[in-house]
Amino acid sequence: MSQGRSIRLFLVDGTPNGLLTAEIMNWTGHVLTGPRSKLAELVQRPECGRTGVYFLVGPDPENNLRSKVYIGESDDVAKRLKQHNRPEEQGGKDFWERVCLVTSKDQNLTKAHVKYLESLLIGIAKQLGRCELVNGTAHDYVALPESDQADMAFFLEQIRTVLPVLGFDFLRELTKPSAPASINAIAPVTRSPRFTLEVPRHRISAHGQEIDGEFFVLKGSKARAEWVGTERGYQGLFKQLVDEGVLVADGGDHMLFSDDCAFSSPSAAAAVVSGRSANGRTSWLVEGTGQTYAAWQDQQLNSVTSEPETA
Repeated sequence: MSQGRSIRLFLVDGTPNGLLTAEIMNWTGHVLTGPRSKLAELVQRPECGRTGVYFLVGPDPENNLRSKVYIGESDDVAKRLKQHNRPEEQGGKDFWERVCLVTSKDQNLTKAHVKYLESLLIGIAKQLGRCELVNGTAHDYVALPESDQADMAFFLEQIRTVLPVLGFDFLRELTKPSAPASINAIAPVTRSPRFTLEVPRHRISAHGQEIDGEFFVLKGSKARAEWVGTERGYQGLFKQLVDEGVLVADGGDHMLFSDDCAFSSPSAAAAVVSGRSANGRTSWLVEGTGQTYAAWQDQQLNSVTSEPETA
């Protein structure tokens, strides 16, 4: 059974779209995040004068499923953010809309610590592929004592825990169905049974599985050769997966999934497989039973026993 964690969020100006701080119980780290429009207020915060790592996050115009991210470090984050706020032609960065800064409450993070963290964070973000990383090649920084490396491993784990809570998913582990169980996983992985989707008329057969709330279509599944639905909905997603090589021609009348592919919902997955809009809650069937995804989900809900009410 996984252990719960307590995260304390504070709305600095009382609004959900303003500055926000986050802390985890028994962690010396401190997170400050906010929109670029609040940068003048953010750089006046005491955290911005400390040593830390930061993330600049914005939309990727070429891929609406991902964000563009820049990962940096500094012993004077306010100064670095002011530089990044300049126009592109003056050495700044135009793409970002939000910033997230991670420092230490006890101010024990040193320049060596944050350079080491930056190196690890860039490597993780590049490996996971959940964002378009603006950084160039990550510099391997190993000039840190073994004991400090162990401390930074724990610090890194907390960063990867709190950032998704704040809406930054680019460091969240992507556990594919075909991947072996990781001994270094932050939390136990929850897996659904396997699902199938058949379109006999077009000889389409696909397999799927839900892992930690994400619905995957499994490698080797077949999809329709082209999008035949209306020019909206998931047509853009279909074309994007073709462009990225996730959907490849199988030499026949279908497209083939070259790797496990995560979708935001069963319906998004069903639409890409079918080449048109589809209700994934009824299209996907539990393998071996024929039970719909919706019925399976209802069964999970009904299996939860209610606690008796007390007077």
